[in-house]
Amino acid sequence: MTITVEEDVWPPQVHLQNVTWDMYQKLLRSVGEQNLRLTYDQGELEIMSPLPEHEIEKKLLARLIESMGDELEIDVEGLGSTTFKRKSLKKGLEPDECYYIRSASAIRGKKRLDLKREPPPDLAVEVDLSYRTIDKRAIYAALAVPEIWSLDGGKLEFLHLRRGKYEPRETSLSFPFLRAVDVERFVHMLEDKSQSAIIKMWRSWIHKNLPLKGSR
Repeated sequence: MTITVEEDVWPPQVHLQNVTWDMYQKLLRSVGEQNLRLTYDQGELEIMSPLPEHEIEKKLLARLIESMGDELEIDVEGLGSTTFKRKSLKKGLEPDECYYIRSASAIRGKKRLDLKREPPPDLAVEVDLSYRTIDKRAIYAALAVPEIWSLDGGKLEFLHLRRGKYEPRETSLSFPFLRAVDVERFVHMLEDKSQSAIIKMWRSWIHKNLPLKGSR
């Protein structure tokens, strides 16, 4: 096993090569509830710890999605940074946030998920603030995650899986009435507003602009 520490990027990352699937499983168990992200792809393993800036932005996106589900009365089952993996593919990762929406009923009440039986999340959220040694999008594609919300450098993209690759789209696959530019505008408010203030403004915007149940 070869270990490389990427010190020229922030936050520092540990990159391991020739890591077996069994070793990956042992590391997952060792990490437990620690705030570390392990990304595994066919023998390569990247370990990193998110920065506060990263956590603030991904938490706001999570609150935007969840409060929108509440306001629109849409089932939104959040699984946070659950590890998703497939031994047959030798791939695994933890999203920043993830949600079952159209497939919510398929996983409701289940304490453990197996992607051989259950569907992948309908939506994954990724906040990219640093250089990555492993292409997470390729892993998401292999796991057949239909949509990613990718926030990178303040720009939000809605990415839809099409023929094994992700393509940017103006509107969300999970919420077809929602545009990326509308959500991005609220993320930029973090520069001078609290998350609670932003969510209050978001809920007001939803009532004025989105199809509320009972008003269609």
